[in-house]
Order: sequence, then C-alpha cells, then structure tokens
Amino acid sequence: QVQLVESGGGLVQAGGSLRLSCAASGRSFSSFGMGWFRQAPGKEREFVAAISWSGGSTYGVDSVKGRFTISRDNAKNTVYLQMNSLKAEDTAVYYCAAAAKRPYSQLVQGSRYDYWGQGTQVTVSS
Repeated sequence: QVQLVESGGGLVQAGGSLRLSCAASGRSFSSFGMGWFRQAPGKEREFVAAISWSGGSTYGVDSVKGRFTISRDNAKNTVYLQMNSLKAEDTAVYYCAAAAKRPYSQLVQGSRYDYWGQGTQVTVSS
C-alpha cells in the first residue's frame, strides 16, 4: 500500500504562485510514476502533469505548459507541482496519484493509477 498526502493548496490571486507537495509513504516511492490531476466544480477530473519514476521524463497538459512544473525528490518520497502565473480557470481540487509498473506513456490516463491522495483545494481569485 501507498499513502499519498497533498499539501500546499490555498487561495491566491491571479498571476500568483503556489507549490503543491505530495508526500508518499509505504512501498518504494521511487518505483512509481507520479501524476497530478485536478477537478473543478461540475467538471470531470482532468490530467495536469506526470513524471516518470526517475524524474527524467515529465509531461504537462497544454493548458499548463510554461506555467506548471512537476518534479520529484525520491530521497524525500515527495512529488511537487510548482504553479506559476495562476489563472482563475486553474481553480480546482488537485490530486496526486501513483502508478506502479506502468509505461510512462500511460501516465496521462487516470485509470492507470493505483493510489490517490485526498486532494488539496486551489482557489485563484480574478
């Protein structure tokens, strides 16, 4: 089992920044591909960004490219999402997720993840 706990969410003005953290405990963190997803009120959950187990490969959805950066520190069992130039449309609950033994190409699919955190609220005021 892997437990994931997100933190770092909050209320920020448009144009501001937040850094989300996701701390993992349990099985070997460094063997998992990690992803961030978000769900806005009344909308379906959407993929935001993913990072391979080594951190050598990252991918972000077009709407966040150039603004959000995913990274990980395997020594700290933590994955991060640095969010800059935030917009009102980034308002959502953000979830981190862990995928065991999945090809990196599958990390955009929520159904390929095995463990999920409880989520952290990000609210961007315009």
